[in-house]
Amino acid sequence: MAQKLAKYLPILDWGRQYKGETFVNDGIAAVIVTIMLIPQSLAYALLAGLPPQVGLYASILPLVAYAIFGTSRAMAVGPVAVISLMTAVAAGKIAAQGSPEYIAVALLLALISGIMLFVMGLFRLGFIANFLSHPVISGFITASGILIAVSQLKHIFGVSASGHNLIDMLRALLANLPQTNAPTVVIGVLSAGFLFWVRGRLKPALMTLGASERLATIGTKIGPVIAVVVSIAAVASLGLADKGVKIVGDIPKGLPVLSVPEFDLALWRSLLASSLIIAVIGFVESISVAQTLAVKRRQRIDPDQELIGLGAANIAGAFSGGYPVTGGFARSAVNFDAGAETPAAGAMTAIGIALATMFLTPLLYFLPIATLAATIIVAVLSLVNIADIRQAWTYSKADFAAMMATIILTLTVGVEAGVLSGIALSIGLFLFRSSRPHFAVVGQVRDTEHFRNTARHDVVTNPRVLTLRIDESLYFANARFMEDAVYDLVFDKPEIEHVILMCSAVNDVDLSALESLEAINERLKAASIQFHLSEIKGPVMDRLEKSHLRDALTGGLHLSQLDAIKATSGTSHGTELDFHL
Repeated sequence: MAQKLAKYLPILDWGRQYKGETFVNDGIAAVIVTIMLIPQSLAYALLAGLPPQVGLYASILPLVAYAIFGTSRAMAVGPVAVISLMTAVAAGKIAAQGSPEYIAVALLLALISGIMLFVMGLFRLGFIANFLSHPVISGFITASGILIAVSQLKHIFGVSASGHNLIDMLRALLANLPQTNAPTVVIGVLSAGFLFWVRGRLKPALMTLGASERLATIGTKIGPVIAVVVSIAAVASLGLADKGVKIVGDIPKGLPVLSVPEFDLALWRSLLASSLIIAVIGFVESISVAQTLAVKRRQRIDPDQELIGLGAANIAGAFSGGYPVTGGFARSAVNFDAGAETPAAGAMTAIGIALATMFLTPLLYFLPIATLAATIIVAVLSLVNIADIRQAWTYSKADFAAMMATIILTLTVGVEAGVLSGIALSIGLFLFRSSRPHFAVVGQVRDTEHFRNTARHDVVTNPRVLTLRIDESLYFANARFMEDAVYDLVFDKPEIEHVILMCSAVNDVDLSALESLEAINERLKAASIQFHLSEIKGPVMDRLEKSHLRDALTGGLHLSQLDAIKATSGTSHGTELDFHL
């Protein structure tokens, strides 16, 4: 019973082995991540179109919930750029940014997506992430990075501009450039320049001064905090707020008030699609981070339990004034590098953020919006992966087409259109490829028991025997293709007496494919050609045993291709005497 309970509450597993040394390591990591997360939370709330304190609220209870239910020892949950952008897009369809209705919609998005994730985890649906291929995910994240960066330029220039796609954003930005605020531009450009320098040059500089690689890596993540402190001091001392520089202003002091999100059936129904997209994208991003870090320590991640952990985190955020969250790569990497050993580091980070909301928010009054925008721009430009685009072009034109279609649709139509088209393209590409599987006529490699493609290898064949290898499971989408491939190869060669279908790559045969196999058998029988199957895998054979094909087959079911060749060549010695090049 305890073991079964620990499966759904991983804290019962790692908690039993918790030691004082682990507590110290988790505490150090929590302090570092807290320092990093404060400006990030404020910036991502800005990106989501929410008051800055909402970003802090989303970094408290969700971290505690994940620590209880999550399986990753190092992942740090909280607001992230892509999910913040998707929240802004979904909520912006219902209400105006800044309104109480807008905040209520953000809470509902967290709740609905959290419930979806939790239920998917209970029903072991972690495999659903596989419906998004890597090229599509990479294309979507690249396009999202560009959209996010462009959306923040208005804060760098100190102008008003809005839009749901790249074209609208650029058009609005260009139209309002004459209203650019010079002090804001200076702050934004200097902040961005400093953060870019920190990201690319600070680590080598610290290592040159004698810092360890681990310490230098962590040091580079503190750059946003330095930018925040310096820019606050500059705005306050120079009175830049009176010169048009937009600042964060008053941030409510204290912990979030627990509340129940509004239940409006019509509103819930209108948010279902957006919530599902947020849930799936958040899970894909989170699981990739968790698995990457787990491999480094030879730990195990349970995707289904991760769904439950993320679901619980989002539900907790919905009841504590937050918005949708997931695992962030940057802060998780810092958490890992700082020495976090268990999810307790996340719970300690939550305590740090809670203390910040209680005591530090008055110090953020003069924080310029341009600095937060610069923080976002520098963070998301790392999402733009040109190398992936080049690799897709070189490796697979089909994957490149899917990636570019996702990028173009996300940029020109919108985020949700990009995600939905990406899912459709992923499934469409799979169906297209599997509906026209690779197949080959094979022959025997001299003096071996191996059989290879006649077009690639110098092999031995028998003109009376045709062996066809299909490199795909057989199902409704490719059943007719298989039939046509056999007929095209057989009926213009009157000397053929046997056809062997080599099934070494076939993992499944559905009912449609079974009917095609039966049709091939009957049609070849009418032409006085025997039909054989070889190298059938156990699970496939188990199903064929229950079919009529087993008894109706004119040839035989052979354990190996060599056995099939022996049977069709009229020899029991496995020689190649009946074969010709």
